Amino acid sequence: MEASTTSFDETVDVLVVGTGAGAMTAALRAHDNGARALLIEKTDRYGGSSAMSSCLLWIPNNHLMADAGVPDTPEEAWDYLKGTTAGSVSENRLRAYLETSPKLLRYLADETHASFVSLPEYADYYPRVAGSKPGGRSVEPEHFDARQLGEDFINLRSQNPQMQVMGRLGMTAVEARMTMTGQPGGMMLFLKLILKYMLDIRWRFRSTRDRNPSGGNALIGMLRLSLMDRKIPLWLNTGARDLIVEDGRIVGVEAIREGRTVRIRANRGVILGAGGFEGNQVMREKYLPKPTRKEWSCANPHNTGEVIDMAMRLGAGVDLMDDAWWGPTTVVPGEDLARFLVIEKSLPRSILVNKKGERFTNEAAPYIDIVNAMYKKDSPESPCVPAYFVFDGIYRKNYMCGPLLQGSAQPDWMARKLFKQGYMKKAKTLDELAEMIGVDAEGLKASVAKNNEYARTGVDPAYQRGETIYDRYYGDAKVEPNPCLGPIDTAPYYAIEAFPGELGTKGGLTVDERARVLTESGEVIPGLYAIGNCSASVMGRSYPGAGATIGPATTFGFIAANDATGG
Repeated sequence: MEASTTSFDETVDVLVVGTGAGAMTAALRAHDNGARALLIEKTDRYGGSSAMSSCLLWIPNNHLMADAGVPDTPEEAWDYLKGTTAGSVSENRLRAYLETSPKLLRYLADETHASFVSLPEYADYYPRVAGSKPGGRSVEPEHFDARQLGEDFINLRSQNPQMQVMGRLGMTAVEARMTMTGQPGGMMLFLKLILKYMLDIRWRFRSTRDRNPSGGNALIGMLRLSLMDRKIPLWLNTGARDLIVEDGRIVGVEAIREGRTVRIRANRGVILGAGGFEGNQVMREKYLPKPTRKEWSCANPHNTGEVIDMAMRLGAGVDLMDDAWWGPTTVVPGEDLARFLVIEKSLPRSILVNKKGERFTNEAAPYIDIVNAMYKKDSPESPCVPAYFVFDGIYRKNYMCGPLLQGSAQPDWMARKLFKQGYMKKAKTLDELAEMIGVDAEGLKASVAKNNEYARTGVDPAYQRGETIYDRYYGDAKVEPNPCLGPIDTAPYYAIEAFPGELGTKGGLTVDERARVLTESGEVIPGLYAIGNCSASVMGRSYPGAGATIGPATTFGFIAANDATGG
């Protein structure tokens, strides 16, 4: 909307719409550059999808890599990112990311409460691409003592249940790998986390939430504490409704704050960091491959794309709107969010099949590739949506799956409600299981027979499961000759549905290397920036490594703040 003579209710230098990791980083950097910043959040909880996620950051050539024993160079990172994005992103944006992301990580580590550890064994997702690394480019936040937030901890958006054991205990990526893949020490670690949770006795009388959070709750908690130190205001229940234009420049936002219209002026810039449109079924139907359901998403359901639409009304261009940060998900009755199948699908004694009972992809591949295969191979003759994750009794005994702990800790009788609700199917034979899930029995038995032969040789000639270092990261190292392959031969047999879900949509506003929003013709819209899933991803249609969502979100938040404030 055009600016009028009506006075503004609030004036700041930089207005940030959203409160995820990228948005908070932008506000912190703008403040540290001498600007007055304000964040607004349309819901009653801050943190967005970042708070709900593992919140890893994929940062090539970062300062933690050398100590972790994984050297990196800008040239190798360039080769890898060029290879994975395959020409879908401008070189200027790629170079801006590679040059700035190590500085961003150092800034967060040195100037805020954020604290990270390197993941030297978490390989890049595409080890066969030139310049890849066997680990180290992904970093994760350490556990955070949320008691430092005081009462404001209550306003921090809760994590997705899958990020917590029993929906309560915070676990880092390293800890989750240890416990879910049956590594030595995993059970002892699990017991220590339970003990620490239980000993927070006073808090247990008030809330079930863990004040020793990991992942997204940890990083958002650290950044929120940094905002509080600087007295940077954060307004909850304040939803952006329209952009305010003055002489062709974005100068602020009209918002609804607790039912009242407020006009906020931003003298140096408005930074949009409010997520994608995964919670908007109408936009999903318009842009994403079909079938698509918001119930299959793991992201913040309040990400409904209105900030993207606001900018589009002013002529902003968009890109990659048909894409997302895909991954197979499982929908648990009674839970508000789907769960991502990350570790489960890589473990031995399991396969993913379509309605014909046939495998259609490498189950241990990067999760984005699983869903791309689901959509590409879905047809009336061979439906792949939903697919079915099938495993046997030994898998059930040894490994966690969806909301269930391993059977040795949580026998079936303790989870009988999930069986009665039809979430998990259980049968004495493969024929019976096939009938229960509605797949072709002969096809399923043939797929299992092939899998069992592959498990014996350790080689999957159909889809090369377990061949790369990434595949094997979430395999069971005790299983030989291939940690991702094991025979499915021990009754009872189990199955759950797997849907084409996502961590968030990937398409959004077109931006340049300075995070400035561009028109459909490529011209800069002065005063307007977009970061995170509000913007078309700098990773293009790929997913180079763990943290390739939050890494760019925080980096371009840093870049946008610098550009807006002259930092």
